[in-house]
Amino acid sequence: MGSLVWKVMGTGGAILSGIAAKKVATTAWQKGTGKAPPANPEDPATGWGEALAWAVATGALVGVARMLAARKAAGYYRKSTGHLPSGVHDAG
Repeated sequence: MGSLVWKVMGTGGAILSGIAAKKVATTAWQKGTGKAPPANPEDPATGWGEALAWAVATGALVGVARMLAARKAAGYYRKSTGHLPSGVHDAG
């Protein structure tokens, strides 16, 4: 395994986890508020509270999902090669 494989794993994981997290956020928003999330929070017609709540919710979920996917990919890489990929270091 080389750096190209790691880049593909990392990028692919980030994209897929981001898509999944956005779907989860959308579903949770619809169940919680009874309406669709703002289509474009940057639109001045969207209220500040709604825009901020949507930005915080999706930002947090996407960030956590991407981190989890990256950790899983790094673990798989380590298991396959015996070491972490370049740029990922042991925490101790």
